[in-house]
Amino acid sequence: MSLFKTLPFALLTSLFLIAGCSDNAVTDNKVVLRLGHTLDTQHSVHKAMVFFGERLAVLSNGQMDVKIYPGSQLGTEREMIELLQIGSLSMTKVSASPLEGFAPAMKIFSIPYIFRDNDHYWTVLNSDIGKNLLKGIEDFKLKGLAYYDAGSRSFYTNDKPIHSPADLAGLKIRVLNSPTAVQTVRELGAAATPVAWGELYTALQQGVVDGAENNPPSYYLSRHYEIARYYSLDEHTSVPDVMLMSLRTWENLNPEQQQWVAQAMAESVVFQREAWQASTKESLEMVIADGVEVIYPDKGPFVEAVKPFHDSLRDTEIGALIEQIKAM
Repeated sequence: MSLFKTLPFALLTSLFLIAGCSDNAVTDNKVVLRLGHTLDTQHSVHKAMVFFGERLAVLSNGQMDVKIYPGSQLGTEREMIELLQIGSLSMTKVSASPLEGFAPAMKIFSIPYIFRDNDHYWTVLNSDIGKNLLKGIEDFKLKGLAYYDAGSRSFYTNDKPIHSPADLAGLKIRVLNSPTAVQTVRELGAAATPVAWGELYTALQQGVVDGAENNPPSYYLSRHYEIARYYSLDEHTSVPDVMLMSLRTWENLNPEQQQWVAQAMAESVVFQREAWQASTKESLEMVIADGVEVIYPDKGPFVEAVKPFHDSLRDTEIGALIEQIKAM
């Protein structure tokens, strides 16, 4: 059977869109890295990618360039991961949660309430724990370049506010395509429903789901606040975005080119973290101004509700990792 006949339509479309362009195409003696992602062009992550491309062009003295395909032009996060694995795309940004289907240790980020605060979160990401998690992705033909800030995920709902886990009972909540994210929402009392990001606005509008969970910039820029008018900042998980490169692309670069990419990416991380903080503040201000009810619930009952989940992970590799994180 032809390979094309076995590929999902969206993935096949993506392949044709970038057909004729290898993972790191050389045009007029310039290496062009093709980067796809699912976000709006106003998102701080997209802006950081633009900054990355600008810095890479400067550092390489014009020898390297980045072509960005935003807004799911090349498919879902999982489909773009697959494009990286077969060498048909150079780079992408994904949430760490879907990566657990490729690198199981990445499930650590979908486990609720393991970080004390933002400083603790970044201490872990910049530690050997965070570095080793990125290194482990290489077994799956992916090169983990860096973490971008994606804040904390909180619930937003159509018809009623969430003040405690009891308010989630009976609600269908959209979650990331991650078994651990599904379990987290179930532990908190809701029915977890994976829906592709690009389909979520319609799913909320049509009542396929009663709500979702995400950070403030994503909630605002997706315009989900137009339908889901209650936003409860329970901040149950802090799932970073991960900048990925096809391992094939990385290995095809010479050491100097790899150094340029690494430096440009490190500078973009600093840029993105600053932009993220400003975007989070602005997003909350904008949805409040539009009449959204923003709730600051007592997190105690939420933390208590997920203790059985934490306990179930004792004596496992993930459980040991949780203990290391808590001890930092």
